[in-house]
Amino acid sequence: MKKDTLQLSRREFMKLAGGGVIVLFAVGDPLSLEAQRQRGQELPDDFNAFLRVGEDGRVTCFSGKIEMGQGVVTSLAMMLADELDVPLDSVDMMMGDTDLCPWDAGTWGSMSTRFFGPPLRAAAAEARLVLIELAAEYLKTPAPELTAEAGVVYKKSERQKKVSYAQLAKGQKILRHLDKAKVLQKKAPDFRIMGKPVARRDAVDKITGNAKYAGDIREPGMLYARILRPPAHESKLISVDTSGAKQIAGTTVVEDGGMIAVLNADPERAGEALRQIKAQWDKPAATVDDRTIYDHLLKVAPPGETVSEGGDLAEGEKAAKTVLERTYLNAYVAHAAIETHTALAKVEGGKVTVWAATQSPFGIRQEVASALGLPEKDVHVLTPFVGGGFGGKGTNHQAAEAAKLAAKVGRPVQVMLTRPEEFFYDTFRPAAVVKIKAGVTAAGALCLWDYGVYFAGDRGSQHFYDIPHHRTTAYGSGWRGQPGSHPFATGPWRAPANNTNTFARESQVDIMAAAAGMDPLEFRLKNLKDARMLRVLKAAAEKFGWTPAKAPSGRGFGIACGIDSGTYVAHMCEVEVNRGTGHVQVKRVTCAQDMGLCINPEGAAIQMEGCITMGLGYALTEGFHFKGGEALDTNFDTYELPRFSWLPRIETVIIDDKNAAAQGGGEPAVICMGGVVANAIFDAAGIRMLELPMTSERVKQALGL
Repeated sequence: MKKDTLQLSRREFMKLAGGGVIVLFAVGDPLSLEAQRQRGQELPDDFNAFLRVGEDGRVTCFSGKIEMGQGVVTSLAMMLADELDVPLDSVDMMMGDTDLCPWDAGTWGSMSTRFFGPPLRAAAAEARLVLIELAAEYLKTPAPELTAEAGVVYKKSERQKKVSYAQLAKGQKILRHLDKAKVLQKKAPDFRIMGKPVARRDAVDKITGNAKYAGDIREPGMLYARILRPPAHESKLISVDTSGAKQIAGTTVVEDGGMIAVLNADPERAGEALRQIKAQWDKPAATVDDRTIYDHLLKVAPPGETVSEGGDLAEGEKAAKTVLERTYLNAYVAHAAIETHTALAKVEGGKVTVWAATQSPFGIRQEVASALGLPEKDVHVLTPFVGGGFGGKGTNHQAAEAAKLAAKVGRPVQVMLTRPEEFFYDTFRPAAVVKIKAGVTAAGALCLWDYGVYFAGDRGSQHFYDIPHHRTTAYGSGWRGQPGSHPFATGPWRAPANNTNTFARESQVDIMAAAAGMDPLEFRLKNLKDARMLRVLKAAAEKFGWTPAKAPSGRGFGIACGIDSGTYVAHMCEVEVNRGTGHVQVKRVTCAQDMGLCINPEGAAIQMEGCITMGLGYALTEGFHFKGGEALDTNFDTYELPRFSWLPRIETVIIDDKNAAAQGGGEPAVICMGGVVANAIFDAAGIRMLELPMTSERVKQALGL
């Protein structure tokens, strides 16, 4: 994306922003700037309208981030309100509107708080000082004698001498820069809102059904589109007969390049019209399936790239009393969001408006503009609430399809994928292989670690244990893979790569603990120097009530820890294994998390619980079945998600370090679930599960049944 595609003229921006005080600032946080540079776009030095104070005193926060269940609609508002000194309930969030919000690369990677939070707080802090300067002029009182509270500026010694933000903003559009060296954000002792539990502001609307998603948007005269889809990836259309579809009342058939679509004002009739199309396809022969994929990946793997290394592996092997090698396997996993990919597009007066279920509204703007041959300024993307993304709604082909069809027929068009289409077009968490060779000394010290990860990616692959002789190598570039590696598209799936790497690493550490004859927690503590990891492990153990025992103890206790998005997590769990059916019931999970400054403890706990619940799926049942480019799982009758009956007792511990930078909270607690459950199964039944998901059938096989 070109750097200048976002920038607006002063006149254009004022028209969009309306009346009020507009605060312009230059972002100086190096972490945020570097994050933007890595994504090919910097926040511009001028016209950074992250907030607006309206004439009524309400404050609008403009964010390119979107809300898909992670709770930033609440936590970002908390950050702004605290720095600006306004009531939280006076803040309105404007999220994912490409005409009003600053450019953003997308909502993923637990980056909203880490990377958007600092510039947002900087904007609010500067706004507060601007308003105090304006109040000083209005009250004819030196600024140092004034203070702001709840949207009002007071004279410290004479509180009846005051002026509200609303009074200062009324009828004005104020552009004022400040000396950035004088703009200081609040420290922890001054927080009034951040760090305190706040209920999610979208909860009532979502519970009552008032929240609007892309599929809820209606435009006059809109049509529902159904598109002819291939039976398998890489299929070629040989012949097609659309005459039957045209017989369905009110149906329009559109053929545009390779796209064949039927449109109708009634979605049921659109579906019936699609079923009337007769198509012949040349489907390629299947050369790989969900059982042979791992051998295939090892065969096509490119040369490895060293992620980290230290010491000498040969010396590490000499020092070891026991050396053990294991291979770990992970299946493809679907995002399986409740809301399928959906977009509504309207073309009017040479401009396009798109309402979309997306994690990347600015990405959609670029894609739609390219598809229609328009400049990006003529494409307006609005993002309602998103019904789950988990990394899967970063690709948005449905928006371009809807826009092209709307341009063809001159009416608004909605494209909503069916569940089978969603499975077919999902970008799956990649299948992966991890090979580990590890050694432990007679004293129980890890001395050798040779780690190779194939096609998952290197996020989370670097160990944090105190191992003198180690090497970590990544083969393949994560979800992007390379031509010929995967039979369909793969992509980021909540904490991409880290689920695979944490499962393998923590399973292997448990294996080494058993070989050393040590309790799994004692072994980890002995082999750790990282103070933060030691702290979360001890916090989890205290909450769980861990008592030392060598595994397998028969108790069904497991432990796993990891790092993701700057956040440290440690999990402990208790499972019960049915030795007749192979069923694994996770009875209890405790998670301790150190995410630095915790903006909203209530929201953080909810995210931890959600991660643990979602993690049960990839740990126990979620593995995508396919044959070549053909999807064999097309709905939830065969692709099994976690159910309410599975849910364990969940305990969360948040180690809140108010003096540390806020870190990611949307993904870390998911990374340990495969490892902690595998280790608990070993403790319960003495069987070591090396492949995810750990289905009942695989547990039965391991038990010899």
